[in-house]
Amino acid sequence: MIFLKTDDEIELLRESNLLVAKTLGMLAEHIKPGVSTKQLDDLAEEFIRDHGAIPTFKGFPNPYGSPFPSSICTSINENVVHGIPSSDVVLRDGDIISVDCGTLLNGFCGDSAYTFCVGEVSDEVKQLLKITKEALYLGIEQAVQGRRLGDLGYAIQNHCEQSGYGVVREFVGHGIGHKMHEDPQVPNYGKRGSGTMLKKGMCIAIEPMITMGNRQLIMERDGWTVRTRDRKFAAHFEHTVAVGTCKADILSSFSFIEKVLGDKAI
Repeated sequence: MIFLKTDDEIELLRESNLLVAKTLGMLAEHIKPGVSTKQLDDLAEEFIRDHGAIPTFKGFPNPYGSPFPSSICTSINENVVHGIPSSDVVLRDGDIISVDCGTLLNGFCGDSAYTFCVGEVSDEVKQLLKITKEALYLGIEQAVQGRRLGDLGYAIQNHCEQSGYGVVREFVGHGIGHKMHEDPQVPNYGKRGSGTMLKKGMCIAIEPMITMGNRQLIMERDGWTVRTRDRKFAAHFEHTVAVGTCKADILSSFSFIEKVLGDKAI
């Protein structure tokens, strides 16, 4: 069932999503060669809890194994989503890392992701990140009343496939509200004019997951980390938005990240 949010509920969602944005902005200062993903996770959990919220990813159930053990997902290079932070995983120059973060504040969830460059990254990889981020905003442009989820998915898919990239099918965006994952599912692919009709008050997380090679995936033995089968790099950007009558209202933000990164931001 899809739950439409009131204006007051959307403002509560915005508060939670802005905390996610601030958390990612704080982490941007620490993402550099030599830093472990466990260090990033510790920083994120402390920041979230210090602001009166709960990291929603920690303890998130897995129908195929153990609950998620950390507060953020850290997916490096060929890892697409759900990478588990570890003291043994240390960032290196030339890596990319997708950081996915979720919070629960005042009864509502926030969810956003950003793919960061670590040190000096090749132009080829930067282009993957650029196209993926552009695709996110093209999808957001479709998040208006009267459009359909197929319009949103098509906008993302078409932009990425025109550049020769793979569009992940097995993992998609989602509705969001009191729970992290609500109806509807929000695919990053689709046919124009198809799918669920979008209505004002729908709140959804749009999150293109795009691969430099083909879109085939492998689930690692930890039961969470998903990587590309061909081990080529993947990018992931995500915003939470409220569907509007004329344009989408973006509830999360990359502005805190961009302030830290300056002209190095994608």
